[in-house]
Amino acid sequence: QVQLVESGGGLVQPGGSLRLSCAAPGNSLDGYPIGWYRQAPGKEREGVAEREGVACLSDVDPTIRYADFVKGRFTTSRDSGKTTAYLQMTNLQPSDTGVYYCVTNGWRGSSCRGLGSHADTWGQGTQVTVSS
Repeated sequence: QVQLVESGGGLVQPGGSLRLSCAAPGNSLDGYPIGWYRQAPGKEREGVAEREGVACLSDVDPTIRYADFVKGRFTTSRDSGKTTAYLQMTNLQPSDTGVYYCVTNGWRGSSCRGLGSHADTWGQGTQVTVSS
């Protein structure tokens, strides 16, 4: 089963940029749908984390999906070697603060539809803090 590892988080001032990476050590991400989610501080209900979808890309969906609140600011991509996915974040705002996760369902050739359930494979998350 593929395992995902995120990196690239940190502290940035409002208006700044960060690039998050999502890798699968020892594996290729070729063909897997890769989604990005985030969990804002305190977003938990009855012990269950509340995460919101940010972006998702796959080889079979016609377009890359972005949440409305990141359109025009965030871009997700995959490197040519298909070993790492990226989330380029620009014009970051305090409301973007949270733990960012990448996720896949482990099925090559599948779409982003339905991605993000607890049954999917999640990375450990990387903290993004936007503050002056």
